[in-house]
Amino acid sequence: MIHSLASISEGAKLGENVQVAPFSTIYDDVVIGEGTIIGPNVTIYAGTRIGKNCEIYPGSVIGAVPQDLKFAGEYTTVEIGDHTKIRECVTIHRGTSDKWKTVVGSNCLLMGYVHVAHDCIIGNNVILANYTGLSGHVQIDDYAILEGKVAAQQFMHIGAHAFIAGASLVRKNVPPFVRAAREPLSYAGINAVGLRRRGFSEENIKHIEDIYRILFVQNNNISKGLAALNEELPDSEFKNQVISFIQNSDKGIIRGLM
Repeated sequence: MIHSLASISEGAKLGENVQVAPFSTIYDDVVIGEGTIIGPNVTIYAGTRIGKNCEIYPGSVIGAVPQDLKFAGEYTTVEIGDHTKIRECVTIHRGTSDKWKTVVGSNCLLMGYVHVAHDCIIGNNVILANYTGLSGHVQIDDYAILEGKVAAQQFMHIGAHAFIAGASLVRKNVPPFVRAAREPLSYAGINAVGLRRRGFSEENIKHIEDIYRILFVQNNNISKGLAALNEELPDSEFKNQVISFIQNSDKGIIRGLM
């Protein structure tokens, strides 16, 4: 149902059973998938693509131009997957010529007042709790959880199944499967609770614990940890995923146990 007090451009494309509440504005060049619910006082700018069965709560602004002085008006987009919930007053900005898009995956939850800046790439099943802010070019992989008031600086990469404690400052990359806390942000164990909830076997959880025990507990720098890891543990999907993440982290990795 489209409320009579909503403003929807003729150039917008809305799927079947889309609901738009009063005082929301949807501009040209917006595509919204079937079954999505747009609450009151939502603004959706040109270049936004929203999937099926999403929920967008009051006060959210999606697709505004980036807060980047290098932005020169190039055509960029925001892309949001299916079944994602965007709570009150969330802001998601378009990309720039770096990636040409900002992406939020499917089955995500962005709680109130979250900010997702230009060129961020967020995977599926990600949770960003209240007041979390992502600067430009941040990548967050599937199933990561950031508690409230986390702030990530530009170009950070947060691995799959990672868990970051509330009010943390993310200035280094966070590898997959770990819990991160303290200041400066440091390794605080693996995210065993989250892994169990997602069906990881106890054997695989123990293997991931062994990986990070070698990397962050037994060795005082990453180079030594990687060398020991290759010597002491056989190749596996998880070992290779962790090594690949670290080797591709040009911004550095969070610290080990202190």
